[in-house]
Parts: sequence; C-alpha cells; structure tokens
Amino acid sequence: MDYRITLTEAENKALEFICADVQEWIDYTIHNRSRIAIDEICRIYTEYKLNNDEPITVVGKPAMVLAAFQEGLIKTGAERVEDHIKNN
Repeated sequence: MDYRITLTEAENKALEFICADVQEWIDYTIHNRSRIAIDEICRIYTEYKLNNDEPITVVGKPAMVLAAFQEGLIKTGAERVEDHIKNN
C-alpha cells in the first residue's frame, strides 16, 4: 500500500526541528506502530484460539493478522467507530 502525506511548511519545519530526516522519521513511526498493532492482533488471535480449544492453522504473523480479520475476531477502526455510533 502506498499513502501520501501533505505537510504545511510550518509542520515540515517543526518535524525538521525534532529529527534529522523527516521521511525517515515518518517511515519509522508508521512501521513501528504497525508492528505494535500486528503484535496485539496476534495476541488476540492466539488467546482466542487457545481459550476456545481451536487449532491455529496459519503460520506467521501476517497470516494471523489476515485470519483474525477473516474470522471476525477483530474489526477495523472504522468498523469499531460505526458500532459505537450505532450503540450510543
């Protein structure tokens, strides 16, 4: 997936103040947050399978993430917001 980000001149200068390379900082931040989410999803997936005596039939973290979504064990942020709006 490719994403594009647009910064104002002030936002860019502010980032230049806190880091040596803005693009590198953005890349690191996004990849690190994704890693944290992947670990959390894998934990949820594994705990669900173990607590329900179900086999874990996928191998590797990327496969666990996809399986967790396909099996309905987790929802996207947009889906969770939609559920919250419906229920409140």
